[in-house]
Amino acid sequence: MKIVVQKYGGSSVATTDKIKEVAKKVIKKKEEGYHVVVILSAMGKTTDHLISLAKDISDNPDPREMDMLLTTGEQVSIALLSMALNEKGYLAVSFTGSQLNIQTTAMHQKARIKDIEISKLQKSLKEDKIIVVAGFQGVTEDNEYTTLGRGGSDTSAVALAAKLGASCEIYTDVDGIYTMDPRKLKNAKKINKISYEEMMEIASLGAGVIHYRAVEMAQKYEIPIYIASTFSDKKGTIIMNGGENLMEETLITGMASSLEDIQVTLLNLTSCTGSLYRLFGELAQQEANVDMISQMLTEDNKMNVSFTIPKTDLHIAEGIVDKWRKEDKSIQWEVSTDIAKISVVGIGMRSHSGVAAKVFELMAENNIEI
Repeated sequence: MKIVVQKYGGSSVATTDKIKEVAKKVIKKKEEGYHVVVILSAMGKTTDHLISLAKDISDNPDPREMDMLLTTGEQVSIALLSMALNEKGYLAVSFTGSQLNIQTTAMHQKARIKDIEISKLQKSLKEDKIIVVAGFQGVTEDNEYTTLGRGGSDTSAVALAAKLGASCEIYTDVDGIYTMDPRKLKNAKKINKISYEEMMEIASLGAGVIHYRAVEMAQKYEIPIYIASTFSDKKGTIIMNGGENLMEETLITGMASSLEDIQVTLLNLTSCTGSLYRLFGELAQQEANVDMISQMLTEDNKMNVSFTIPKTDLHIAEGIVDKWRKEDKSIQWEVSTDIAKISVVGIGMRSHSGVAAKVFELMAENNIEI
């Protein structure tokens, strides 16, 4: 059985007209002899709208109730696409994450997929139906609805492809992966093939085309991912082992930047590895995604620690610091919100010197503080 998993993002299904266009694309794949499983995000800015509604009610909404709210978004898009396909004479059926028993951890709003029960999928595929699945969501062993966090629909698509032994295609509003966000750099070039490792680095720093967790899972199960535009026939980008496979690895594949992080600095910590273990252990327990870390010892044998986390995780850091300060009132903390992270990505840098020097030279020439 030749199966393909296709994922369409929110911009691809933002209106009913766009949903009808997606239906045509799905039918074209079906006519090529594939059994098709479609993963959808919520329509357009639906998720942002739902979050805004919640914020009108509470500054800090309960995570469980947020998941109850946010999982409704994808139900609309999957039902509408299934209707569009049936209207054109193709059998289609839609499923939510809970209906398919996409089993996740119990961390609301940041759940991770544990397993997927595929018997219902296999039954529908044998009946020659096009299957339309709500991305971004799952269910715990206690039947609690969960969401996978931003970009979770990408992860849903790769997970289903892994379970079904299928190929994976992700369609969005851009026609592939570029050396830099073309909205920030007009002469950015499209990359035909890129390695999992390089793509994970680019994705983790804010490239919105695909989520890094999806790339991480694709590498684990060796699933190539094809990234292309929903509304264009231009050739896209393949994410795979080895990327371009040149005899000499490309020095720099691309650059990524992010304005979505903050830097947290804790001052006057007890200078021991136990403090670091406890701090980052508590952040990890709440699924706070820590990136860059720096540490400095003071003259009075105390320790200052700085690290970056997404802005959305600030409340997690606040809760931890409040608890620590009750134990030791000498602990202080600072938050820097006006920061940017950039990353120069390329496997070839492993065997070439001078790249960092060139980057810092360009920063200095443009009076950019580091």
